[in-house]
Amino acid sequence: MNLSNLQPAEGSVNRDGKRLGRGQGSGKGGTAARGHKGAKSRSGYSKKIGFEGGQMPLQRRVPKFGFTNINRKEYQGINLDVLQQLVDDKGVKDVVSLDTLIENRLARKNELVKILGGGELKASLKVSAHKFSASAKAAIEAAGGEAISL
Repeated sequence: MNLSNLQPAEGSVNRDGKRLGRGQGSGKGGTAARGHKGAKSRSGYSKKIGFEGGQMPLQRRVPKFGFTNINRKEYQGINLDVLQQLVDDKGVKDVVSLDTLIENRLARKNELVKILGGGELKASLKVSAHKFSASAKAAIEAAGGEAISL
């Protein structure tokens, strides 16, 4: 140890600053460094998310638009080429049920499934789903399979 690497003991320096609101003699008494009046000077103040100092907030300045149909049904789309890949890779033989799709993580258990006509299907499959597009149904039947609506 020499003069070039002296250091104060751990925790002996760099206090958290002056203690506020402890009398006039401390230099931080009275308003406790909060200034005079206004929301920030008062106890319990917390700024609301999106508050812009009293200016009309962006979220209220921008107009609402559009329409959301509360009765809309969302379908998980699965293309024919995905079914063909199931046959090639996973060894699915002749029946593709909703459970098969869930096991292979193509759909979740509470989702509605729609088979779409993307890609081509060579295997003869008995496919069960909630909906089929016209092209998918035609392709499944052309391959010698069956489209069963749930």
